[in-house]
Amino acid sequence: MHRRLPGPHGSLFSRPRPTNRAHSLRPAMNVAKSGYRVFSANSTAACTELAKRITERLGVELGKSVVYQESNRETRVDVKESVRGQDIFIIQTIPRDVNTAIMELLVMAYALKTSCAKNIIGVIPYFPYSKQCKMRKRGSIVCKLLASMLAKAGLTHIITMDLHQKEIQGFFSFPVDNLRASPFLLQYIQEEIPDYRNAIIVAKSPSAAKRAQSYAERLRLGLAVMHGDAQCSESDMADGRHSPPCVRNTTGHPGLELPLMMAKEKPPITVVGDVGGRIAIIVDDIIDDVEDFVAAAEILKERGAYKIYIMATHGLLSAEAPRLIEESAIDEVVVTNTVPHEVQKLQCPKIKTVDVSMILAEAIRRIHNGESMAYLFRNITVDD
Repeated sequence: MHRRLPGPHGSLFSRPRPTNRAHSLRPAMNVAKSGYRVFSANSTAACTELAKRITERLGVELGKSVVYQESNRETRVDVKESVRGQDIFIIQTIPRDVNTAIMELLVMAYALKTSCAKNIIGVIPYFPYSKQCKMRKRGSIVCKLLASMLAKAGLTHIITMDLHQKEIQGFFSFPVDNLRASPFLLQYIQEEIPDYRNAIIVAKSPSAAKRAQSYAERLRLGLAVMHGDAQCSESDMADGRHSPPCVRNTTGHPGLELPLMMAKEKPPITVVGDVGGRIAIIVDDIIDDVEDFVAAAEILKERGAYKIYIMATHGLLSAEAPRLIEESAIDEVVVTNTVPHEVQKLQCPKIKTVDVSMILAEAIRRIHNGESMAYLFRNITVDD
């Protein structure tokens, strides 16, 4: 009769138990693989304010990096910590110097890619060149070019807000989360505008009617649409296409005679809807050159509106915008902090800011944890 000899773990055939060292190493490896870092790709202090707000809400520290311009204006990026195998979020707010900000984002993304980052997600609240998303005569679709550059630099995902045209998402070869600022602007209307029930939502042009209609339906308010233009539009400017062709001595086909197109002529500005004795709230996605908004405010004042607000997601407010707003009939301009505009606020007290760092921080957290993004789009219509 053979007896089973006891082994070091109680039996000859029993499996050895893992040592405490193996237990202690496994969690550490998992944490390293599933970690994430948040960096700011800006070289100016004014542009890092949004990044600091987001990291405070996430409870993490801003990644250590140095982004600066050399004497010849070349962009240099130096990442000061390891990013191997981690999800990296690059927050890039776009200041007035758009092209420098784009180069900072591209150089940092490529630096993180060559440092073996697992995923590189760009958080770009205002996507630059978004207005150049259609072919204009002999121009080019610059937005498509920028999308290709970001993919080549190493970005694998983008978080942005209120793209000028939602079709821009099709320019990218990776996922794009187009968040909405409308819940924050609607909350501002309800809480900060006295007697907002007597307001009417105004679309500055027929192209903005869908956005205005979405606001009006959720606030249970009326809708007015402005139509017409006092100046000739860009598409009506002469570009040489109607000039006579050069005379050539050819014996080929003379060509086809196409029917003449009637010239487009815009009527004077008119308002479809009753704004008399009401608060007029103009909604749009971008407010940059404010001449159109100032002209719209004057028309609304003539039609009887006693207060005029402008609600927009991205407050670029270039050139003389603060002075023109201060001298106009506009009572208040409300924009989010997707674009830094502290200098403009000092020049014009009518400019107010709504903080959207909460939804950007929540988007970062959900993407890193692999959670659904549908919660961020609840009660959001396609027309927003």
